[in-house]
Order: sequence, then structure tokens, then C-alpha cells
Amino acid sequence: MSPDSSLSTLAAEAPRARAFNATDPEDAHRWQAAFRPQLRVMLGLDTMERRGTPPMIAERLSTQRLADHMREEWTLETEIGYYVSFFLLLPLNTTDRLPLVLTPHGHGGQARREYCGLYASEEDRERIEAEELDVALQAVREGYAVIAPDMRGFADLRLREDIEAGEDNSCWPLSMRALLVGRTLLGERIWDVQRLLDWALQREDIDARRVVLTGNSGGGTITLFAAAVDERVRVCVPACYFCSFEHSIGSIKHCACNYIPGMLQAAEMADVAALIAPRPFLAVNGAHDPIFPIAATRASHARLQEAYTLFGAEDACRLSVGDDGHRYYQALVWPVVREFLARS
Repeated sequence: MSPDSSLSTLAAEAPRARAFNATDPEDAHRWQAAFRPQLRVMLGLDTMERRGTPPMIAERLSTQRLADHMREEWTLETEIGYYVSFFLLLPLNTTDRLPLVLTPHGHGGQARREYCGLYASEEDRERIEAEELDVALQAVREGYAVIAPDMRGFADLRLREDIEAGEDNSCWPLSMRALLVGRTLLGERIWDVQRLLDWALQREDIDARRVVLTGNSGGGTITLFAAAVDERVRVCVPACYFCSFEHSIGSIKHCACNYIPGMLQAAEMADVAALIAPRPFLAVNGAHDPIFPIAATRASHARLQEAYTLFGAEDACRLSVGDDGHRYYQALVWPVVREFLARS
């Protein structure tokens, strides 16, 4: 076994103790009931729960009426002493209870700001429009209420030294520090998503039965894992993430925030996604994405489809492939989201 072949060798030997192996729907529910709490422990969510949860009281910092929606800026104490800033986008002139779309962002750019179509420069605008990364803006224009938060390690949630040095993120040091105390940075981001859901679902203008989670790249990572551990998420749409651990983050040098200790000992990505079944799931990937190769994505989706078939929900498990690389594909997302929400 060489350094270059070590992962493929060890992955082949890993027991996959929580691989999806159910033989009927009742067995599948038992499998989910056993694996979901274990995954929460692997993410460090149990460690975070022991610290307690602060009251779900958010502070509104500003309100701006735009041409087709309201944009409010809020902050919420998601963990004792820890505050997350987010935008709440609301369509104009509606009195109905609205579906909620929560849009965790990935690496690069201006975090929640770019998801809301706020550009730091003309060059930034061209990049965001080319990659269709104004995901929250797309969602509110579809008629949904939207929460677009900053994720830990980005924007104002970077380490002070990284902000002063102009570093794009603080993922590596925050990941290492989280591991020291039995947590993961991915788990911390999921925790924030769950607390934002706690707050949002108390609002009278939000329909708790219609909650959508979607984000691109690192936002797709958060989307998949958050939906796996939190059944309040009714529609899961990870973009440019769903693949296999072995052939994506295991095959290239990637950000430390992607890694969960012992993950392949327990399960592959398709098994994690099977925790979402039979809730609607749409993976959107790029045909020429070098980070998440499409052949491995198709193979993982075929495995996931087996779980959905067992639940009698074959049509709720979809894969759409754009003809470009690593980016968001809005034309492949919103018509399917609308279809899925119409079923709820």
C-alpha cells in the first residue's frame, strides 16, 4: 500500500457498519432510527447539545424594500455566546404562509451576501451571475421566504487574524479546534442551520410543512447532512456535492471542513443520503465537475435509488446533470422544487 493508493485500499477494507442494507420498509425505518443518532454523534452535535441552547430570540438590524422583495438583516444567538448573521428575504404583497428555503453557502466570495445578489465589484457580479450563485435571490423570486445565513468560518465568522490578513475563510484552524473538543466544523454549521429553523418555524408567515434546503458545493455538503439529521427538512437539493466520499474529497486535496472522523468506517455518502428517504431529494451536479466526478455521482445515485424504491418513493429521488462544471444550475432546481412542494 503506497501513499497514493492508501485510501482506495483502506476504503475497500472499511466495514461500512451503517451501510443501507434494509430489505423492507419497516427494516429501513429501523436502520434510519439506528444510524441517524450515530451520525449526530460523529458530527459532534451531541457535544453541542450538552452546552444547552439559548432562547430563540433574533434581533432585526435593518430592513430594505427592493423592487420585488423585502430584505431584512438579522442576528441570532445559535449557541451560548455565539451569534450568526443572516438575511431574511420575503416576497412582496403576500399574506399566505410561505414555504421556507434555507440557503447555506459554500467557499469563496462574500458568503450570504453573494447568495442575495449583493456584489462587491463588477468582477464579482460577473462571476456570481455566470455561476448562478445568487441562490437566495432566485428563491425569493420563486415566491418563497428565504433565510441566507453566514456559515462558520466565513465573512464575519472568520478568525480575527484571518479577517485582518484578508484570508477567504478560517476553515482549517476552526476544523482542527473543533476536533479537539469532540466536534466538527460541519456539525457546527449544521447546528446553526437547525437553530435558524427553530426560529423560522415559530413565525406565523412560514409553512413548517414546506421547508427546502439548497446550497452549492460546501453549501451542498451542509444541505445533505442537515437534511439527513433533521426530518423537518422536507426537500433536499444539494448542488455540486453529491458523489462518493472516496472519489471526491477522498481523492483530492480539499478543505478540512469536509471531513468527519471515521466516516467511511460507518457509511458512504449514498448511505447518509438514504436517511433522507422518502422525503424528496434532488442532486444537481455538473457533467464536467473535477471535484465531484459525475461517474461516481451516478453510481452513488443508483445506490440511493434502491433505498427510495424500498420506501415506494422512486420518483422522489432525482439526479439532474448540467452541461458545465462546478456551479449552481438554477434551471434544473426550481421547477423540481415547485413540483415537490406541490405534493406536500
